[in-house]
Amino acid sequence: MIFVTGPLFSGKRNYVCQTLGLSREELAQRAVWDVQDLAADTSDLEELAEKLSACEIVIASEIGGGVVPIDPEERAAREAAGRLACLLAVQAETVVRVVCGLPQVLKGELPC
Repeated sequence: MIFVTGPLFSGKRNYVCQTLGLSREELAQRAVWDVQDLAADTSDLEELAEKLSACEIVIASEIGGGVVPIDPEERAAREAAGRLACLLAVQAETVVRVVCGLPQVLKGELPC
């Protein structure tokens, strides 16, 4: 599994399409994105990470930066998203962080 993460609107999907030579339609068939939103709705992050690791490409936005929300539910959602990202990074063969459209391979190599 290739895990791609980075800030919101940083070019993660464009990067994956360009690097792997995929169209948007092919990306939709081979990848799942916005998985950070799933973390808030589950009580078992390890089970969710296991299910997601079966996908070829998993894309998540980093939501843990900036001002910490006052709302306890928002804080819990950010915590869950961060923990899910950690679990996915452990299971992934390749981890890439994309910022401003620029990739940084954190783990493994990209299959080009």
